[in-house]
Amino acid sequence: MNKQRVGKSSLESRGRSALGRLLTAMVTPFDARGEVDYQQARKLALSLLDSGSDGLVVSGTTGECPTLSREEKLRLFSEIKSAVAGRGTIVAGTGNYDTKESQDLTREAERIGVDACLLVVPYYNRPTQQGLREHFEAIAQGTTLPCIIYNVPSRTVTNLAADTLIKLSQIDNIVGVKEASGNLGQIAEIIQGTREDFLVYSGNDSDTFPILALGGYGVISVASHLVGVQIKDMIKKSLDGKFQEAAKIHRYLLPLVNALFIVSNPVPVKWALNYVGFPVGRPRLPLVEPDEKSADLMRATLKNYRIDLPIRRLNSKS
Repeated sequence: MNKQRVGKSSLESRGRSALGRLLTAMVTPFDARGEVDYQQARKLALSLLDSGSDGLVVSGTTGECPTLSREEKLRLFSEIKSAVAGRGTIVAGTGNYDTKESQDLTREAERIGVDACLLVVPYYNRPTQQGLREHFEAIAQGTTLPCIIYNVPSRTVTNLAADTLIKLSQIDNIVGVKEASGNLGQIAEIIQGTREDFLVYSGNDSDTFPILALGGYGVISVASHLVGVQIKDMIKKSLDGKFQEAAKIHRYLLPLVNALFIVSNPVPVKWALNYVGFPVGRPRLPLVEPDEKSADLMRATLKNYRIDLPIRRLNSKS
């Protein structure tokens, strides 16, 4: 029998606020000079919470974390925590391929008061499974924050094996995984083998419904920048056992999801936000804006969808 994550999580049972089932991997807005636009980041954070998100991942892949300085990351954590003011959870992207640097940044994020941290599988240097295990153990042991591991082998090359993650899930404050391997067999093994309150998030919008059907917890989403209310409805219907209705929403959203990944994320979603009227600037080099053919496809696709993001917040003073 599949384990459905419908009861209290370990976060709730220990008195911590729940992280939420729909987390948006938030873009980092830049101004015309390419500097982080902190005011616009605050507005975007609030708008995402207004349109279905339970919380936000700040300085993840979609937030262009490799191009952000340590100071920019820490200020983003602080600014967005202040703007949100307890309305939603803040998950700080603090992991990279350097264990010590990840430990230090995680400790700084904890001092700022974020709710959890996101730790990507180390990229570039291709560690073994034993190395991966020791890397995540070292970071988790240096913080009291809940830790979510991020497995995305299409970017990191190295896949975090199911048995490695199952062992890591026995550490109390390693509370979940963002699984973007696209390997549903591996994800099923993780759900089956981890503790009952371990949170398995879909890391690909295209996999969210299948992972929920397997007993997954939720999604860390890119598409929720635009259609968060609709994704949240799909999650609710899945949890309520209304799988045909949830599947219908999933199928309906797939063309939009595909368009948002026509070139490397976050290039399409930043373009789409600018297009619908929520300026977030261009991506930082080495990323550039999409070519005209890709932009034309996104224009045509966006016409078919209701945008849930409340654009009106652009004129507020928050």
